Amino acid sequence: MNYKLIVDIARSLLLARWRQSLVAAIGVTFSITMFIALLGFMNGLNDLLDGLILNRTPHVRLFNEIKPNPKQPVDQSADFKNSHNFIRSVKSSGVRVEISNSAAIMQALKTDPRVLGLAPKITAPVLYNSGTIDITGAVSGIDVIAESNLFFFSDYVTTGEPLDLKNISNSIVLGKGVAEKLLVDIGDVVQVTTSKGDRLPLKVVGFFESGIRDFDKVQSFASMATTQKLLRQSNSYVTDIQIKLKNLDQAPVVAKEYAQLFQTDAEDIQTANSQFETGSFVRTLISYVVGITLLIVAGFGIYNILNMMIYEKMDTIAILKATGFSGGDVRKIFLGIALTIGFLGGLLGLVFGFLLSLLIDQIPFNTAALPTIKTYPVNYNPVFYIIGIVFALITTYLAGFFPARKASAVDPVIIIRGK
Repeated sequence: MNYKLIVDIARSLLLARWRQSLVAAIGVTFSITMFIALLGFMNGLNDLLDGLILNRTPHVRLFNEIKPNPKQPVDQSADFKNSHNFIRSVKSSGVRVEISNSAAIMQALKTDPRVLGLAPKITAPVLYNSGTIDITGAVSGIDVIAESNLFFFSDYVTTGEPLDLKNISNSIVLGKGVAEKLLVDIGDVVQVTTSKGDRLPLKVVGFFESGIRDFDKVQSFASMATTQKLLRQSNSYVTDIQIKLKNLDQAPVVAKEYAQLFQTDAEDIQTANSQFETGSFVRTLISYVVGITLLIVAGFGIYNILNMMIYEKMDTIAILKATGFSGGDVRKIFLGIALTIGFLGGLLGLVFGFLLSLLIDQIPFNTAALPTIKTYPVNYNPVFYIIGIVFALITTYLAGFFPARKASAVDPVIIIRGK
């Protein structure tokens, strides 16, 4: 059969009921538009939240956790080996917070092909002294360059230069909430006291805003050298080793391996942020479900229009089959009509979806919790557009398949005899 002739007939039938065809195409266009805009916005929101939490979280963290020793002396005594021992008020063991032989561990990690990079860190609980008032907080000693490259530290320093921590001795970047409590500005000096009573004056060189208000009320940052000086420790003192992997999915396995290899505690990002990842998954799932539901609704509209077209064009179908067109040819004609509606409607939907995403991306979004965000976040991942047009074609194909099959089964003798 001449496919050009089939295409010409499908075009003629499509244009004969152009208003209904236009309504069906508009339905597909609207569905794809909302699908693209919704996916772009929801994934942009997920990316924003990921930036607040996951981008600041190492894939694997090595540290020494303070916890009770599971091997109590009474359990190791031969005299009580076959007894049930009840021990109350078990105290935490004297585990060193410092990671032993940290330099050798970091050197070994750098040779692991799975590791993208690592950043040492020192966690120090402190008190910020404001006159007679002491404010509880924490200072993180960091390698500024490694922290910026791996965990985007510089993106969250909204005032001042992050490198000043490295270039200026005895300096500190305060969390915005801490700075507001202390009423300090850039260049001021704050007194910081450790849990052991050691005090050190530190010059404020910047403000840090993570977008998590409670975090910014306690957290501040200093260089590794300044924090070691604050704690009166040697330059080998490290409490955490933050590791970023090339493949995030390997984090649980790698964490277990490193814990056994280096005899430290290890926490992977999936364990540390399991609830957060569940929220991101649910939001993405909802956006996909809503978008696909819109496409299915549009598919029912195409189904109804093609059904009506078949009933109205029974005479035309009978004549086509009487003049030599097979049932398969008739089926191709109506499937061609459905796919044309789906393709044109889907193509326009992609264009309007992109334009709507651009509009959303320009809407001001100002909040004190997220000072670096100025407009609503939108993700323009090309995968969303590919999924949109594919679903549009699949939905319209299914919507046209059953009416087309019904048209192909029409008996021309019955139709002509009825006339």
